[in-house]
Amino acid sequence: MTPTHTVYIALGSNKGNKLQYLQDAIDAIFEKIGTVHKISKVYETPAIGFEGDDFYNACIRVETELKPKKLLKTLKQIESDLGRSTKKSDTYESREIDLDILFYGDEILEDSVLVIPHPNLHKRKFVLQPLFDIAKDLIHPILNQSIAELLEHCEDGSEIEAIKIWLKNPKKNFDFGNYNFIAIEGNIGAGKTSLANKIAQDFNAKLILERFADNPFLPKFYKEPERYAFTLEMSFLADRYQQISDDLSQLDLFKDFMVSDYDVHKSLIFSKVTLAEDEFILYRKLFYQVYKDIARPDLYVYLYQNTQRLQANIKKRGRKYESDIQDDYLEKINSGYLNFLRNQTELNVKIIDISEKDFVKNREDYLWLLNEINA
Repeated sequence: MTPTHTVYIALGSNKGNKLQYLQDAIDAIFEKIGTVHKISKVYETPAIGFEGDDFYNACIRVETELKPKKLLKTLKQIESDLGRSTKKSDTYESREIDLDILFYGDEILEDSVLVIPHPNLHKRKFVLQPLFDIAKDLIHPILNQSIAELLEHCEDGSEIEAIKIWLKNPKKNFDFGNYNFIAIEGNIGAGKTSLANKIAQDFNAKLILERFADNPFLPKFYKEPERYAFTLEMSFLADRYQQISDDLSQLDLFKDFMVSDYDVHKSLIFSKVTLAEDEFILYRKLFYQVYKDIARPDLYVYLYQNTQRLQANIKKRGRKYESDIQDDYLEKINSGYLNFLRNQTELNVKIIDISEKDFVKNREDYLWLLNEINA
C-alpha cells in the first residue's frame, strides 16, 4: 500500500458565506486529498495587513497519500473550484477561501513554490490557536517547540474569538458504528487486504489480517495441488482457528470495531474446490466441530472482480508462488464463494462488483466503495 502522511492544513475565509466556504473546503479535501481526522473550533479574527472583513479560521488534520507538491496543487484547485480568483496585486486581499499547508509529517522543505513547515505559522495566533485545539503537543521540526509553547510565546496581539458553530467532518457520513466485526472477503487478488487496511486506518478499527504468507504448504500446493491440497487446508484450518480465537478475544478499548481481510468460512469454499469429494466430506465435519463457537461477522463484504482483473492484480503484487495460478482455478473459487453466499441466511452479506474500480489508486473509487458498504 502507498504510505500515508499526516498533514495539518489551515483554512481561512473573509468573503461571502464564510462558514459555508470552510465547510465546502473540508468536504473537498476529504474527497480529493484524504481522510479528515480532526477539525478545530472556528475562530473569528481580524484581517491582518489589509482592510477587510473579519476572517473565520480553522485547522484540520488529514491523512493523505499525496506528495507535498501534488497536495499543494490540489489545494489550489479546490480554492479555484470554490471561487477564489487569482490575486490582482502583491498585497493581501479578501478571499473566499485560503488553504495553507502547515506541516507535512516532520518534513522540512524549501523551494520556490512551497515551504514546509509554513514559515509564518509561529507568528500568527489565528493559526496557532486552532492548531492548538487539535495538536497542542506537535513539535515544530525546525523551532523544536510544541504548538502549545509557540502559542504561549506568540507576540501576535490580535483578538481571536471562538464562534459557537462547529464544522462537520464528512467522515461521519460513513457509519460503521452499528458493527462490531466486519469481514472483507474476495477471490485471490480482489483487494480485500488493501480495503481492510484502509478502513482500519480511516475509521479507527482493530485490524485482523490473515497470516497466509507464513504457511509453508502454500507454495507447494500451487506446484502440486493434488498432493498438498488436504495438508494445506488442514493447516489453514488450524491456523485460522488459532488466529481468529486470539484476535476476537483480545478486545481493544481504543478501537471502535474490528475489520478482517478474511472470514473463517473461506476454508470451506477453498477446500470444496481443492479437495476430492471424500476428503471434503471429512474436512467439512472437522470444520464445523472446530468453528462451532466462533463469532460470525456482523457484516460480510464480498469484493467481486473479474478474472482478468484478478490476474492483473496477482501479477502486480509479484508473489512467486502465485505466478502459475490458472484462470480456471480463480473462476472455481469465485463460483464457490457465490454459491456459499447465496445459501447464507444468518450472514449480513454485501456483494460489490469492483471490476471497473481501483479503490487503491483512486480516492473517488474508494469513497464510492464506502458508500456501497454503507448503503
